[in-house]
Amino acid sequence: VIDASGEVLGRLAVKIANLLRGRHKPIYTPHIDTGDHVIIINADKVRLTGKKDEDKQYMFFTGYRGNEKYRNAAHFRAKNPAFLFEHAVKGMLPRNRLARQMIKKMKVYAGPEHPHAGQNPIPFNK
Repeated sequence: VIDASGEVLGRLAVKIANLLRGRHKPIYTPHIDTGDHVIIINADKVRLTGKKDEDKQYMFFTGYRGNEKYRNAAHFRAKNPAFLFEHAVKGMLPRNRLARQMIKKMKVYAGPEHPHAGQNPIPFNK
């Protein structure tokens, strides 16, 4: 369990990507998924440095011709804070089948509650 409140998004995303890949383990092998499951809570309280809340743009395509849409980070923080983490961590993983398997092991929740208490998650000390 990682508490994201007050943490800088990019710096925390690096740590999460390394946990998902298993880089912290002595048995790390690049072509085998040896990573851990990661639960992120308080994703809505993550910090962006500078004026990135208003200036950082995320592009998405609606599927219609000429309909590229741009939204800033503040929009996604209010609407879907998990998107910021998924986008940041996905960019730090390799672009292959293994990365798609790794990203499924990351669960992001906006508030302090999560439904994984039965698995006895260990708090991650930064």
